[in-house]
Amino acid sequence: MNTRFSNKIDVIDNSNMNQHVDDDDDDDDVTTSLDPLVDEVSMLQLGDSFFPTGMYTTSSGLETLFYDKRIKTKQEIIEFITVCLQYQIGPADCAALSNAYDFAKEENISKIIEIDHILFSMKLIKEIREASIRSGRQFLNCLLSFVPDNTLISLYYNSIKNKAANGIYPVALALASNSLNIKKERACLILLYGFTVSITGAALRLGMIQHIEGQQIIHELKPIMTTVLNNNIKRHFSHLWQFSPSIDLVQMKHERMDSKMFIT
Repeated sequence: MNTRFSNKIDVIDNSNMNQHVDDDDDDDDVTTSLDPLVDEVSMLQLGDSFFPTGMYTTSSGLETLFYDKRIKTKQEIIEFITVCLQYQIGPADCAALSNAYDFAKEENISKIIEIDHILFSMKLIKEIREASIRSGRQFLNCLLSFVPDNTLISLYYNSIKNKAANGIYPVALALASNSLNIKKERACLILLYGFTVSITGAALRLGMIQHIEGQQIIHELKPIMTTVLNNNIKRHFSHLWQFSPSIDLVQMKHERMDSKMFIT
């Protein structure tokens, strides 16, 4: 279609083409400078709620607290997420991801599966455990559609199909991040940020907050996320832990709800 707009694009493209033809060195410089950006875009892709992991269907017990009228305000939501990050996600999921990432670098599939089993056994609430497995398996299934030739991910995925591994989400994310050259610290941030957004999104869909308040919550929790990361990224897999019995009880109650919007 010959339009004024398309003509302008043609002119711009031709001038850019001429510029690259005139100077091959500049072309090499552009290619080199873009390589790190590809890794950054990969981080955005895995951390985006558009990536089909099903995380948006979880509330980690917030739905129960809402119906019981135990949480009403934005500040109470922040406090709930903070406790989850500090006493569940950080010392368990984040630390497991960090260790799985290190073993992925070494291509040590047996240790990766060992961490998978350790973290699986620590998730005492059936709903939470099954949600993490569903997210992890769906994550890998999607990843293999565009990173099909990664031997380590294929081994882990086949171990899941053979019931030798569970496919828990933090381990799946660790292997994906390693395969896409995403740094370990940023992989942990994807995990912590994704959890925070999923709970904030649940609060939004429950009608507890508006969109602007949701962004305020995420912004206020940024220092908590970074602190949790720094406290757990060097934790050895033999020292994984989580302890939040009051939240465990809330999540157990959610399992018995007859009607609910979220799977956790």
